[in-house]
Amino acid sequence: MRKDGPVTNSNRVQSGLDPSDWKPMSSVGAGVREIRVRSGREYRVLYVANFEEGIYVLHAFEKMTQRTSKADLERARQRLREILKNRRGGNRS
Repeated sequence: MRKDGPVTNSNRVQSGLDPSDWKPMSSVGAGVREIRVRSGREYRVLYVANFEEGIYVLHAFEKMTQRTSKADLERARQRLREILKNRRGGNRS
């Protein structure tokens, strides 16, 4: 297993630690972070870990260009909106 792969990084986040390679993604929403996985190809995992009940993975994808696509950012924003709506409404299933 790669020491900086997605499984290792998710274990670090679950333990309250930072991933080995990450950056904040405030353009998606408050507290959203991007894990960067480099393995010959570029992969990204957008997540938020601000909530007591757990970590929410908003989107995971292979990055094909220098900039993250608008579609990938919007998909993560939409999923974050759904999470926030469900948390306010009490639907934590």
